[in-house]
Order: sequence, then structure tokens, then C-alpha cells
Amino acid sequence: MTAYSNSDAARDLRSALDKAPAGAVNGEWCFITEQAGVSSQTGGYMYADGSHVAEGNHAFQKVREVVKKLEASQIQPFNKVIVHWARSKIPLIRGRVTVDTLFDERIVPRGPQDPIYEAASVARRAFWEKYGSVSDGFKAEQDDSNVHNQTEWFGPHRRVLNIIKSNTQLTLATDGLSTPWAGIADPENGVGCELFMELDASSITSHQIDDWAHLLINLGDLVADGYQVAADVDKYGAILFCTLTAEYNPMTRIILSRDGRKIDNLPFGSVPLIRVTPIAESEIEHLDQSEEWASSAARHALTERQIET
Repeated sequence: MTAYSNSDAARDLRSALDKAPAGAVNGEWCFITEQAGVSSQTGGYMYADGSHVAEGNHAFQKVREVVKKLEASQIQPFNKVIVHWARSKIPLIRGRVTVDTLFDERIVPRGPQDPIYEAASVARRAFWEKYGSVSDGFKAEQDDSNVHNQTEWFGPHRRVLNIIKSNTQLTLATDGLSTPWAGIADPENGVGCELFMELDASSITSHQIDDWAHLLINLGDLVADGYQVAADVDKYGAILFCTLTAEYNPMTRIILSRDGRKIDNLPFGSVPLIRVTPIAESEIEHLDQSEEWASSAARHALTERQIET
């Protein structure tokens, strides 16, 4: 195939970009090539004062077309294409177009086997070992990752740890919400939290423990899919999060609340722990639940149980 250069791309774009909306004096478009199944494009025309012009979306399609040609030619590896256009100050003269391709290491997505995932796992186990004996393996695990090693929690880990504190107390904790997401480059510890639940080991069966562990997986799915749940828990102290199915009777609702502890030494800093507390309807049915997340009712129910928020 004949090589397709940046100069060829600029030539092909010039006539299309010159069809700019009235008043537009320049424009910039940035195209991120497909990485981990996702590509993106931003930009547009601008006025002389730097504000964006609402019209001119035809340029996006033309930029995508030349990017495909550049990818097919692949003279040099790149993951970002930046197009600049400037209107000519001389009437009837075409505008100036430049096309730059570059390889930006900062936006290279984490691969399926990036060692950062295991580093996050090690940090979480080290944290819980301060509070009890962490069982080998996992109490629950959903290994349903895609080709990019993304589960419902967006990273490769979607599982629950079992921490035995004593003969009468054990803790179940999610293990994976704070794993950095696979397939992206953002320096973030995944969803930015982990959930945990404390159980009375002296009055619970192994089958019930398994049920609560799988519930934690499902709660993790809701937290991962929600918007800033951890931030809302921190803001309100406690929130009435969701309803339980009949199999968990007499418990009917779940409260998420602040714990105060943080898991340190994760790849991108620390994340907060969020306590999961199942409650019965009788604990809140007489309380006003009209506030955001029924937070006052949630805090009251925890106070009655002597759980601090």
C-alpha cells in the first residue's frame, strides 16, 4: 500500500475544514486511536476570542476518515492525532492545516496482565492481615473478565476475602473495587473504595456465610455501576442503599456507612473502607426517609446498634 503521510492528510482535510461556520477563525481536533476497544475524538471550530463554535460537526467525520488512512499506512506508531486549522487572512486563499501524529505513553491503557493489579491485591491482603487471619483463596469470586481483563468492577478482580478475627467474629470484604481499571491509563484506584461486613461466627452457618459473600459481590456491582457512591457515603456518613430479597429475611435493607479506616499502599494512594450493615424494616419504618439516601434514618439505625459513622 502506498504510504499516506501527514502532509497527505492535511491536503485532504483542507477543503473540508475551509467550510467553516461564519466567524470561526481556527479549529483544533484531537483523535485518540482505538485502545482497549475505545477511541475518542474532541475539538471543534473556535471564534477569535477562543470560545467554541457550536456548528461545524462535519469536520469530525472528515478527521476520522484521514485517521483511518494514517492507521492503515502506519508509517510510524502513534496513538494520538492532532489537527489544526486556521482561516486565511487573505480572501479566496485556503486556510492552513497541519496534522501531527504522536505516541503518548501517558494514555497507553493498562494491559490484561499489568503487574499493578497484583500489587493492589497484595496491599489489600496486607491491610486485612492486621485485623485477623486472611483465609487462602476467596469466599466468593466471579472470574468473568473480558479480553481486556475487565470484570463488572472494570478491573480483573471481583471477589470476596474471608478474615477470621476470632472464634466468634469474622469479616467478609470485597477484593477488587480498588484495583486500577484494566484497559485505561487513568491513575486511579478503580472505584476508590472497598466494602466489608462483620458477622457473628458463633451463630451463622457456612451456607449463610456464602450467601452474604455473594451479596457483597452484588453490592460491589451496584457500587461500581453507580456514580460517586463512596463520595456520598463520606458526605452523609451513612446511606440507605438498597433492598434485600426475601431470602435474607428478616433483614430487608442495606446501609452503607463510613468506617474511618483506609487501605494504604495501593498503586495510587489510599481508599476508604465502607461498612455494609443489613437491617430489618422495623428499624427504620417509623423514621422519616425523605432526605437524600434517607441518610438521617440510616444514621439513626446505626446509632441504635452502637455503630459509629
